[in-house]
Amino acid sequence: MTHEFLGYLRPDGSAGTRNRLLVISILGLTGGPARRIARQVPGALLIEMPYGRGQFGEDRAMMRRMLAGLGRNPNAGGVMLVGADRLRLDAVAEAIAPSGKPLEAIALDDVHEDALALSDRGLRLAAAMARDISRARRVPLPASLLRLGIECGHSDATSGLGANPLAGLVADRVVDAGGVAVIGETMEWLGAEHVLAARAATPEVGRAIVEAVAQREAWAAASGEDLTGNNPGQENIRGGLSSIEEKSLGAIAKGGSRPVQGVVPHAAPLPGPGLWVMQGPAFSPPSITGFVAAGCNMLIFTTGPGNSYCDALAPTVKVTVNPKTAQRLTQQIDFDGSGLMLGTREPEEAADALFAQLLDHAGGTRCWGEVLDEGGYAFARLGADF
Repeated sequence: MTHEFLGYLRPDGSAGTRNRLLVISILGLTGGPARRIARQVPGALLIEMPYGRGQFGEDRAMMRRMLAGLGRNPNAGGVMLVGADRLRLDAVAEAIAPSGKPLEAIALDDVHEDALALSDRGLRLAAAMARDISRARRVPLPASLLRLGIECGHSDATSGLGANPLAGLVADRVVDAGGVAVIGETMEWLGAEHVLAARAATPEVGRAIVEAVAQREAWAAASGEDLTGNNPGQENIRGGLSSIEEKSLGAIAKGGSRPVQGVVPHAAPLPGPGLWVMQGPAFSPPSITGFVAAGCNMLIFTTGPGNSYCDALAPTVKVTVNPKTAQRLTQQIDFDGSGLMLGTREPEEAADALFAQLLDHAGGTRCWGEVLDEGGYAFARLGADF
């Protein structure tokens, strides 16, 4: 069977599940003008990078990946970049330009540091761009164009027993259709990295998985942190999780059963079809931001007792199999899989239903997080400022 969804075909061949105008302030100095522009263009989505100078090495490289990746994400129909100096701004614009989407870049340098003049110029350009991208129409597209990020948050015993394996079955369906799936949160492979590595497509990938966990452990140890002492968290323990190994075995179930093609850095582009794992922080907001910067156009987010956080650009399908949560959070949970825990539903049938709902949301049906404006962004950091 050929699975399809109604999406926006972009000039670079990628597929948008949404058609948003992004207004991106590339550093903290230009948040004000960017906010004024976004507020005055209905439907525009504001992304503010809170920092942007004094960064070096991998920390700076990661910030640049995030800015460029968010701008290239196929759910953005057009991008307005707002910055201070023309040199830095043009570098970000050049990284986004190959996507072929409408793109404007305005700098304080261009208006003699007049933030109000910058706001006026930006509003006029953004308004024209919003009108232009509104001409896009959804067309039938194959599921091979799905780029699916899979997250878990506020996990409990039902997450590892039901919700994460269910998400994994959907990941398998996306991969089998020729699409891309990715999981992250490196430290939630801890204690189960050997299980994940055993699924690697090559021995080199297996070693990279183990090394990614070891690197994060080393960073924590160098700072005096004991990872096994603060993960699982109190909400996880209340939900029935007893150890990091138990939590990790449940977390990696989100990746399904297909071979792991490789380990990608946080927010780096996903190289091709198949299942990938992302080296990144073990906290949902920055992990999800990394997925979207990598090009994900859809997200599945599993939870035990509930977690309202979602992305602002990529539709986030909230899934639980906890019967109490499904009954209590009817306007937060998009997919109720509690029949898996109650014994009234089979895993494959539930996975077919969730995959069908994923395609429906990709085609325009809004998730609860979109309806209630729960979306946000969180930018990870590495190292110190100078």
